[in-house]
Amino acid sequence: MKILEELWYGNIEPAEYDVPPGKEYKELLQLICRNEEKLQATFTDEQKELFSRYVDCVREFQAMADCRLFQSSFKLGARMMVEVMDDK
Repeated sequence: MKILEELWYGNIEPAEYDVPPGKEYKELLQLICRNEEKLQATFTDEQKELFSRYVDCVREFQAMADCRLFQSSFKLGARMMVEVMDDK
């Protein structure tokens, strides 16, 4: 039960997963940043504000989606363990 104790005492933060980004991840992130900078350079102040609100909504949505994915993955893992333990 060590993993449950670690989770209980806050030593494990499920929302923070430490996956070292690979080359493709880094390249895509750089491309996203470059394109966003180019796009923002063309915006009026009103468009910048609208885009900022849009980005905030996308981030909130992504956080909700990540939470649901975590829950679904955890449930799948639990069902797999039950099946393994119930194997006759």
